[in-house]
Amino acid sequence: MSLEPGVVVELDPIAERSARAVRPFAATEPRARAAALVAVADALDGHAAELIDLAMRETGLAEPRLAGELRRTTNQLRLFAEVIVDGGYLDARLDEADPAYVIGPRPDVRRVLEPLGPVLVFAASNFPFAFSVGGGDTAAALAAGCPVVVKAHPGHPELSRRTAAIVTGALEASGMPDGVFQLVEGEAEGVALLRDERIRAAAFTGSTRVGRLLAGIAAARPRPIPFYGELGSVNPVYATAAAVAAEPGLLSGFLASVSGSAGQLCTKPGFLFVPEGAPLDDPGELSPPAEHRLLYPGIGRAFEERRAAVLGAEGVTVLVEGSVRVDESEQRFATPTVVEVGVEQLLAQRDALLEESFGPLSVIVRYRELGRLPELHRELFPGNLTSTLHATEADAPAVAPLVEALAETSGRVLFGGWPTGVSVTNAMQHGGPFPATTTDSTSVGTAAITRFLRGVAYQDAPQALLPAALRDDNPWGVPQRRSAAGRSAGWGTLTGEY
Repeated sequence: MSLEPGVVVELDPIAERSARAVRPFAATEPRARAAALVAVADALDGHAAELIDLAMRETGLAEPRLAGELRRTTNQLRLFAEVIVDGGYLDARLDEADPAYVIGPRPDVRRVLEPLGPVLVFAASNFPFAFSVGGGDTAAALAAGCPVVVKAHPGHPELSRRTAAIVTGALEASGMPDGVFQLVEGEAEGVALLRDERIRAAAFTGSTRVGRLLAGIAAARPRPIPFYGELGSVNPVYATAAAVAAEPGLLSGFLASVSGSAGQLCTKPGFLFVPEGAPLDDPGELSPPAEHRLLYPGIGRAFEERRAAVLGAEGVTVLVEGSVRVDESEQRFATPTVVEVGVEQLLAQRDALLEESFGPLSVIVRYRELGRLPELHRELFPGNLTSTLHATEADAPAVAPLVEALAETSGRVLFGGWPTGVSVTNAMQHGGPFPATTTDSTSVGTAAITRFLRGVAYQDAPQALLPAALRDDNPWGVPQRRSAAGRSAGWGTLTGEY
C-alpha cells in the first residue's frame, strides 16, 4: 500500500459534496432518515440474487453463507432505523436554570449528541456485505446523520460498485441530500481522503499492518480525527478438565468454528487450551471439511506463509495436516490445519505461533495448571475481540480469576459455544483492547452509532436556536433527561434524582 504524502489524487469534488451534505443531513427529521435506511435495506433485498451471484464469483464464499450475511446486513439497517426513531441515542439532557444550585447558580444548559461529519469507511474483504459498502460502519454512520464515503475493497470490485449504485439510488429516492453516500476505489484514493480535512472520522476492518499505518495518518493530520480500526484477534478458548469430560463433541465444535468460511473470520478461535492428558476426540475420525477457496490471491499467499511458519516451529505436533492447493489463477484452496503444543513450547516459539493466522489454522495448547492461566492469558493475549471459557458449574470458584483476565482483555467473553457468529443486538460488543482494535469501541450492534457522534452543550440558548431534540416542545419526540431546579438540595439522600 502506498502511503506517501506526496500522492496526488483528484478527490476534491467527492470530499466537497460530502461536506456540503453535513448540515442538511443532520437536520433531517428522524423518521425520514430512518425510512431512508429501510429503503436501502429493501433495495438490497430486492437485488439479493444478483448481489449474491457477484459475491460468490469474486470472493469464493458459499451461497448459504452469503445469503445469511446479506440478510444480516439488511436487517442491521432496519435495526438502526428503529434506533433513530427511538431517539435515545441522542442522549438529550436538559438542566433547568437554578439560582439555588448547591455548587453555585446554574444556567440553563442543554446537551445533545450531534453528528461528527463526513465518515470514511474502509470496506473489508471477508464480509463483502456486512463489513463492506452497505455494512455496519456505513449503517451506523448514516444512522448518526453523517455523510459516508466508502473506500471499496479490491477483492470484490464489481460487487462494491453494484451495491453502491443500489444504496445511492435508494437514498436519492428517499429524498436524502446530495453527497450523503459516495464510493471511491484505490489505495491512493483512500489515503488521500483520510488526509482530507473535510473527513472527520474513519472506520477500518483489515490487517494489523495496514490498520496501524492508517491510524498513524489519522493521528498525524493537522487536525487529528477518530480512527476506528478493527485489526487482528486470536480469540483464545479455554477448557477445564471437567468441561472436556462433559463435552464429547468439543473437538468437532472447535474444528467447525476454525474451518467456517475457511477460517477467514475475525472471531475464529486461534488457540484452544485444554489440560494435559484430557482426552479429545481422535481428529482422524472426524469428517474433514471440503477444501474452500480463500478470498483472493493475496490472502491465500499470506495464509500459506503463516501455515509454513507454524508447521516449522520447534515442538509442534501436527494433529490435522490440512492442505493448500494453488490453481492457475493463483487462488488458494485450503483445508484446516491443527497443531498441538505445550505451554512451554508456546512460550519458547511465541514469535512463530502467536501471530494471527487468517485462514483455517489453529493451535491446541496443553496446560498443566489451571491457576496459571490468568497470568498466561494476560501475557500472551493482551487484546482480543473474544475469549471463551468451557467450564462446569462446579468449576466456577477455580475459574473466577481467569474470567477476570478474559474480561480485562476482551470485548466479548463467551461461556461455552464458539466465538464465530456475532449477533447484531443492542448489547453486542465487537471490539476490544489493542491489538484487536485501535480504539476500544464496538463495530457491531446499536452502540456502534456512538462512534460517529460528539456532545454539544447549549447554554442559555433561545428556543428558536436550539436543536429540535433540546427544545421544550420536543418536535422529534425523543427522550429527554430533564434536571429540574431545586433537586440539588436533596443530593446525598440517595433518591436517584439529580
